Order: sequence, then C-alpha cells, then structure tokens
Amino acid sequence: MSIVQFEELSLITGIGGLILYMIFILYKMAKESNAGKYGTFVIFMALGMGLVGFASKSMIKLLL
Repeated sequence: MSIVQFEELSLITGIGGLILYMIFILYKMAKESNAGKYGTFVIFMALGMGLVGFASKSMIKLLL
C-alpha cells in the first residue's frame, strides 16, 4: 500500500467516523431539547446535506 492510498483510506475512515459522531451528538441534542419530530427532522436534514455533499465529492473525483 502506497502512502497516497493510505492517506485516502485514512481520510475516508476519519471523516466517516466524525460523521457518525456528529449524528450521535445531534441525536442527543434533539432528545435533550425535546425538539419533537419536525425539529429532529430539520436537524438531521441539515447533517444529511453535508453527508451527501461529501459523498458526491468522492464520486465526482472517481468519475473525473
């Protein structure tokens, strides 16, 4: 495994771990603040847009 492959794998793993941790934090925040169904949906929708952006960037990079 070359350094470039290791760095790319580490980046994807690290960002993925941070995304999972952010999901946990947002869930905990929504639960503690009694955000309700709509508020929780809005919170997770904002995170989902960032996740889609990260995945799209990776897919576009592979295609180009």
